[in-house]
Amino acid sequence: MKTVRAHLLINGRVQGVWFRQSTRNKAQQQAVTGWCRNNPSGSVEVVLEGDKAAVLKVIEWCRQGPELARVDSIDISWESPLEEFSDFRIL
Repeated sequence: MKTVRAHLLINGRVQGVWFRQSTRNKAQQQAVTGWCRNNPSGSVEVVLEGDKAAVLKVIEWCRQGPELARVDSIDISWESPLEEFSDFRIL
């Protein structure tokens, strides 16, 4: 299993719509670790680490998000995995 790390910046109506909690649930279902947080700009920032196929599934889910969200754009940067996380946290 090859570990990958993706850093996402998600823009749109993504705060106040359960985006972070739903992202954590999805990540845990896929055994992906990392974190997510709200940014002052109104975006949500997410770091995902895990098996590439599992990380891609979480990214694909983030393109739509939970029911009340409206995702306008996602900026994705691939980074070297640090394997520093034991779970997925909301910061």
